[in-house]
Amino acid sequence: MKPSHVRLRRTCAAAAAAGVLIAPAAAGSASGEAASAPSVPVSAAPSPAADTPFPQLTPAVAAQLDAAVRQVMRQTEVPGVTVGLWAPGKGSYVKTFGVADKATGAPMTTGLHVRIGSETKTFTVTALLRLVDRGKVRLDDPIGTYVQGVPNGNRITLRELAGMRSGLFNYSLDENFITKLQADPEQSFTPRQLLDYAFKHAVQFAPGAEFDYSNTNLILLGLVVEKVTGRPLHEVIAQDVLAPAGLRRTVFPTSAAIPDPYAHGYTDQTASGKIEDATGWNPSWAWAAGAMVSDLEDLRSWARTLATGTLLTPATQAERLKTTPMNLQGDGYGLGIFNVQGWIGHNGSIPGYEVLPVYLPQARATMVILLNTDDRYKGQEPSTLFGEAVTGIVTPEHVYPGHKPSAPGTG
Repeated sequence: MKPSHVRLRRTCAAAAAAGVLIAPAAAGSASGEAASAPSVPVSAAPSPAADTPFPQLTPAVAAQLDAAVRQVMRQTEVPGVTVGLWAPGKGSYVKTFGVADKATGAPMTTGLHVRIGSETKTFTVTALLRLVDRGKVRLDDPIGTYVQGVPNGNRITLRELAGMRSGLFNYSLDENFITKLQADPEQSFTPRQLLDYAFKHAVQFAPGAEFDYSNTNLILLGLVVEKVTGRPLHEVIAQDVLAPAGLRRTVFPTSAAIPDPYAHGYTDQTASGKIEDATGWNPSWAWAAGAMVSDLEDLRSWARTLATGTLLTPATQAERLKTTPMNLQGDGYGLGIFNVQGWIGHNGSIPGYEVLPVYLPQARATMVILLNTDDRYKGQEPSTLFGEAVTGIVTPEHVYPGHKPSAPGTG
């Protein structure tokens, strides 16, 4: 698949936890005829008998993790990073590196808010699935029942939107959209404006035929949630997802504001190509696909809630965890969630920030990585490189995103 997360030119998704390791799927015909047969869903849930060794997070292991994280920082020139690991009976590793503000030199700390990009998708889809549990919507309803004017709207289901198999063009790859946003990143967009950019393009393939990450899918699901509930999406997520999940430091902003305290975010996704401070950029362009803000502790809690289905019925969580292949062996995408080498969750990237909150059920382990940049290193998402470095030490049988990690340097 294409780039990762809610980026601009490189926007697609977090589904591609592996970033550029996941190649773009072949496009279908403009008429929407199927390019290949649909993949068979596979449950992402681990076997109840499965058991994955996880080390005691001793000072010696912590020293290994420190060296690995510092090596990736040297390679990528990431300003600041926070890494958290937790597993029952094994202790914890929570550490910050680098700076939260390059202008003042203020250090990264564990209580800082960051923008979470495509991790937002997990909240939007959870809001939808809670409506499924209440009998308000069905996963196999066509999107045309709720939103008018969608190409193939009478054929694309809510399930296909949540599973990234709709065939709809990703609006954030539209050149006119990119130009407009980069000219004024503090401007506001409406969901309908975003859809207009998407619907100018032909459908990529028939519904269900392929996996292709598209932020357009989540904009549509956000509109479904609003229509069915009669409330703005930010209120639904706050009241029906964040509150029951006990998340008090996570917000769906309706402006460019970010709650104090926060890390400054830096990006090279600018009109000039030079790195700029993107902290105050308006995330309205990402809306249901990537506008939210959170912090380390809330993402730690959410990673487990999301993977274990605390807010959903077992039947609905089982539907969520049925994955279809992405473009990397051993990985799959469910309904607003992925399984990457056993790690279940979603990553996120938006100009200035990246996050990686994931849960490994076999070890009941949680990993959260927060960065204050989205600048790629040799074509890869920096969050992927940190995830690889950390899991290569603590879960060598489950290395994220699925290839052997590079040994940390000694310099």
